[in-house]
Amino acid sequence: MVSTIAEQSTTPVVQGQADEVISVQGLTKVFKDFWGRPKAKAVNNVDFEVKRGEVFGLLGPNGSGKSTTIKMLLGLLYPTRGHIEVFGHSPRHVATKSRIGYLPEESYLYRYLNSQETLDFFGNLFNLNPVERRKRADQLIEMVGLNNARNRQVGEFSKGMQRRIGLAQALINDPDLVILDEPTAGLDPIGCREIKDLIVALAKRGKTVILSSHLLSDVEDVCDRVVIYYGGRIQAKGTLQELLTTPDVTRITTPVLKRETMSRVLEIIRSEVREDAVSVDNPTQNLESYFLGVVERARAEETTTSGALAGSVADYLRADEKEAGPSQDKMLDRLTVAEDKVSTAGSVQTPAEDQVDHSKLDQLAQGQGVASKAADSAGIEQAQQKLDEANDKLSSLLEDSSDSSKPQS
Repeated sequence: MVSTIAEQSTTPVVQGQADEVISVQGLTKVFKDFWGRPKAKAVNNVDFEVKRGEVFGLLGPNGSGKSTTIKMLLGLLYPTRGHIEVFGHSPRHVATKSRIGYLPEESYLYRYLNSQETLDFFGNLFNLNPVERRKRADQLIEMVGLNNARNRQVGEFSKGMQRRIGLAQALINDPDLVILDEPTAGLDPIGCREIKDLIVALAKRGKTVILSSHLLSDVEDVCDRVVIYYGGRIQAKGTLQELLTTPDVTRITTPVLKRETMSRVLEIIRSEVREDAVSVDNPTQNLESYFLGVVERARAEETTTSGALAGSVADYLRADEKEAGPSQDKMLDRLTVAEDKVSTAGSVQTPAEDQVDHSKLDQLAQGQGVASKAADSAGIEQAQQKLDEANDKLSSLLEDSSDSSKPQS
């Protein structure tokens, strides 16, 4: 039963609830056929909540209900049963929609618009003034690495470049909730890394991100909590630490040891556990880290490329970040370089060439006043002269008319 406004105003607000951006309870969606008969239960009695500043992952195989859940959170689909709140309102609340940025699984863009025009169009939908739209569009185009393709039509873009401009349009309104459905699909490893860096930066600023992806390594890098769907139900949920930790196995990492030291260590360990339960190998880095290292070395050698470039997070997306500590990420560090260069020991003084000589201004004003009076006087005399000429002509015409009207003898 829906509570009235008076009842809601008297209900005490719990601090934990105040931090909840999304609350989902008993969410169910049943698709029906033409005759109204149940055809598929896409989402079946799902419960979860998402808190402010959290990166929340939706995982599951194809057809498990992830995209259907996202569409119900956006108000694009109505649930069959259950309750959804987004920022304390229904997903259909119009004002709430202005606080959401959405990148769909497929990029739905106008193919004959270029990057600048695309962002200007979406910015206009949020009633951004032209100056702010242009400023944000420039920052976002640079952030997603499409400066070289700024004037190309979106229809000419590759899938990866369309994902980049699609991400930019999802952020044009500086949303408080960002929903990303397969954001790294079609992107190269550099683009994937930048998307993940951006997600982390948004979370540090206090924004909430919902990420749906089949690339589990991406989810593992950025998500705080995840839910795993299968058959429309949530099969597992929790923090990555809770879900991925193996409590009955211990890993010890050390620098390279001498053979004698290694033998003594193994002898002690094998005295406690079975010999076949102990393994010794050298740790390896993942392929993404190695790939990014190779590219970074190529950039250091100033190797040119005509492809997408590395970008940095748009300034307006990080404008409110005050409490975040120093970042170790190179992309985020670049944003603080400009701030470090600004040092003012006192008040800013106006340069000598910019100072105004008020005495000269007064003289010029007086001169313009005299000239104006002279011009006015000359104009009056000229107008009076023309008026006198017109009176003379009118008098002569009247006299001629009077003479012609007299009877002739």
